[in-house]
Amino acid sequence: MELSIIVANYRNPEMLKVCLDSIIKHAKNISYELIVADSATQEDTEMMMRENFADMTFFSFKDNVGFQAMVRKGIENSSGKYLLVLNGDIIVTENSIYEMLRFIQSDSSIGMVGPKLLNFNGSLQPSCFRFYKPWTIVYRRTIVGKLPFAKKHLDWFLMNDYDHQTPKEVDWLMGSSLMITREAVEKVGLMDPQYFMYMEDVDWCRRFWENGFKVFYYPLVSMHHYHGKGSAKGGAIRSLLFNKMTWIHISSGLKYFRKFWGKDLPIHG
Repeated sequence: MELSIIVANYRNPEMLKVCLDSIIKHAKNISYELIVADSATQEDTEMMMRENFADMTFFSFKDNVGFQAMVRKGIENSSGKYLLVLNGDIIVTENSIYEMLRFIQSDSSIGMVGPKLLNFNGSLQPSCFRFYKPWTIVYRRTIVGKLPFAKKHLDWFLMNDYDHQTPKEVDWLMGSSLMITREAVEKVGLMDPQYFMYMEDVDWCRRFWENGFKVFYYPLVSMHHYHGKGSAKGGAIRSLLFNKMTWIHISSGLKYFRKFWGKDLPIHG
């Protein structure tokens, strides 16, 4: 098997169907298997899968187990030499999978590749980043990020000095669409199960670099991503006190910095 495509979904059967249809349409001429892992599975998702994709491998979780647990389940039950991890709200475009596969096969030192992600209006969605500083999350999640010093930091974090037009080695990629090699996963390991949500992709990319595998942003192909960020509303104090997604992000950030505290960041080109 050349490629295992693992789709992680959470309570969005309509979007999941669009995602799977796009994969089937645009993954022709590739030897692949398609695995779906669904968190906090509801009856409408199970029905949609039975009616439309009965021959597909489908893992359902009664509880909301988080992104990394779904990815882990998919990888553990896959057989491809290469792996494509997708969120259920990704729409694959023509030749995108084939071109990513061709790129990752071109250099054995490449362990992970991510495409350019676009919002549904065609605008660029940030999906490659520099590594977090301890204060980055607060700047991203609150109105503090609108202050000049914070905006300067976020410009750096979001790589706004990069044109997002040419392939580039990057610190880390958003986990919504990642192609990886089986060889790299066997050496690096799976996503760290301590993260329920957020930072699992940062952690994973960092470990890829630490184990000698390059992480590449590959904007010569694109995919569409319906990305709803649980953002802060009502000001910095209100967000820190009441926004659930902010607290999950901060909690994951604390786990990440505790894990890597005192360790040098990977250096790459």
